[in-house]
Amino acid sequence: MIRKASAEGDSTLEWFKSSYSDSSNSSECVEVASAPGTVHVRDSKNAQGPRVAFAPGAWADFVSYAAGH
Repeated sequence: MIRKASAEGDSTLEWFKSSYSDSSNSSECVEVASAPGTVHVRDSKNAQGPRVAFAPGAWADFVSYAAGH
C-alpha cells in the first residue's frame, strides 16, 4: 500500500466501478482509478472521503486473491 497525505493528481483520476457491482445495492461498491505507478481505491458512497493507494503489483495480487475466494 502507498501512504500519502493526498493522492497526486486527484482531479485527473478517472474513477470506475467494477462490472460486477450490484446496481440494485449501491451501498456495497468501491471505485478504482489508475495512475502511473499507483492504483487508487475509494468508497463509491463517499467520493470525497478517504482513499487508499496501492502499487500496481500489490493491487494485481489482491485482485487475483479476491477472484479465488
